[in-house]
Amino acid sequence: MNRNQTRVTVLLSALIGSTLAAAAAPANRVLKFETSAQLQGDLRNGPYNYTGKAGAAVKATVGTVSIAAPQASMKAPAGTPMASAEGKRSADFTGGVTVLRGRLTAKGAALNYSEASGQGILTGAPSAVFTPEKKGDDPVNIAAANMSLDVDTNMSTSTGNVKLVSGVQTGRADKVVFDEGKELGLLTGNMSLSRAATAKAKELNVVGTEARILTKGKLLYVLGKVKLTQGTTTTTGDAVYYDDAKNVAYVVGNAVSVDSKTGTTVRARASGALEQRTDLGRVRAVDAGFTIPAAQFKLSGEK
Repeated sequence: MNRNQTRVTVLLSALIGSTLAAAAAPANRVLKFETSAQLQGDLRNGPYNYTGKAGAAVKATVGTVSIAAPQASMKAPAGTPMASAEGKRSADFTGGVTVLRGRLTAKGAALNYSEASGQGILTGAPSAVFTPEKKGDDPVNIAAANMSLDVDTNMSTSTGNVKLVSGVQTGRADKVVFDEGKELGLLTGNMSLSRAATAKAKELNVVGTEARILTKGKLLYVLGKVKLTQGTTTTTGDAVYYDDAKNVAYVVGNAVSVDSKTGTTVRARASGALEQRTDLGRVRAVDAGFTIPAAQFKLSGEK
């Protein structure tokens, strides 16, 4: 093989390698920087270091996500040239990061993004705001120690002292998964919920193992040794469905309600339920029972 043939073979190998590397991750995971960003670094092996011109932010996109930060650095896996690393690269955005996706705006001190996983991890007291579709509805605010955004599923996962606030409802947990498409939050780990007192109802507090909140409709589904506390009334059971707009909760599975002030106890039949009117401070047994519409509380893709 002569020198020219060898050169062609090397170039073809590099091209094929680059094509295969790009196919290693879906196209929606590939990070693209705007041409206005200033680039420095080793162009062959990386890392690529980006800064904004004249103090402007560095901007990049991945799928439906837009990212802005004062500076960024992108690198390839060790031993892989940047030209053949597309789909396997990772990038660090620092100096204060803003992430936009549809109606979600998330902010943090830094963001690490991996093309291989499609995950962007926000750190440094991250927070997110999900604006309502209809004017006058309540936004959803989330704050946590860490926040991960998935470009494949349009979901975010927040961990570490997570706080979710929607109107007068506040949820706290170790972990919160928020499905932006369904406007659904899943809270697990040391979970507690509270609905602030209103002109119609006293403050309501709920604890359990797992909570699912449809923030748009103000609907709540809590599982696992559930306890509702409102004023002097404490109601327990295996699960609860709460409709905030209608001020009514249905407790099923070994449901019992006790009023410590009056000494009144209301107990549901084995196949029945308790209906608690949070605006009237009234609990009654429903012998016909109540079927919780659990299907509507499932995350996208959840079976």
